[in-house]
Amino acid sequence: MFTHNLDPILIDFGFIAIRWYSLAYIFGIILGWWYGKKIIIKYFNSENVEINLKNFDDLITNLIFSIIIGGRLGYVIFYNPKYYISNPLDIIKIWEGGMSFHGALIGVIIGTYFFSKKKNIQTFFLLDIVACVAPIGIFFGRVANFINGELVGKTSNIFWGVIFPDYDSLVRHPSQLYEAALEGLVLFFIMNSIIKRINYQLGTCSYLFLIYYGFFRILSEFFREPDEQLGLFFNFISMGTLLSVCMIISGFVLFKILRKNEN
Repeated sequence: MFTHNLDPILIDFGFIAIRWYSLAYIFGIILGWWYGKKIIIKYFNSENVEINLKNFDDLITNLIFSIIIGGRLGYVIFYNPKYYISNPLDIIKIWEGGMSFHGALIGVIIGTYFFSKKKNIQTFFLLDIVACVAPIGIFFGRVANFINGELVGKTSNIFWGVIFPDYDSLVRHPSQLYEAALEGLVLFFIMNSIIKRINYQLGTCSYLFLIYYGFFRILSEFFREPDEQLGLFFNFISMGTLLSVCMIISGFVLFKILRKNEN
């Protein structure tokens, strides 16, 4: 059993503080950027490789804004609409917390789509690469959630349980670490083993990311305390589960569309 006493702030300069959560975003983007270029060189090598690398560099800035805007609006719409309707100015206060993965995902998809159309690039060429590198950022983000003592797990008597004193005095599942393992490490290895296939088809990693992430998130939600302001729908389904079910359905729909286009 572990009592959580980790400080979410790495360094406090008084006028500004460096937080683990911010570093998670920074490292996730930098490593994803670096590894994405490796994928382009190794698995999409062609006469246009230099052009593709330049376009991927340009995409990163687009994705940063897509993640922040999509993640914030997703949280506002999916998780706390009543509060933000009454306090609209608080929407811009992202430093106070409140980001949604599913919102960020929607932002990334939309941002990548418009970027690819502007640059005349195949959308799934970019989305497949993003699907392969996204688990890196997810891993760091979930570890940061654990350090922050947020998104805590349900109560349990397991010997590896964690007490989060800032939340309550009960022993709980370290659900953040479960998610880091499943949505980060496991998903990373799955995506990157798929893209290595000799006869790889564009779009495969995109729809499989939706399906696998959705499944892993639903599994993790069984061990995660639901959001206090929402609770459970029908005393059974959390918002995270509901949105992940939509992800899985979208993944299968995309699979059908791509296979139909091939034929």
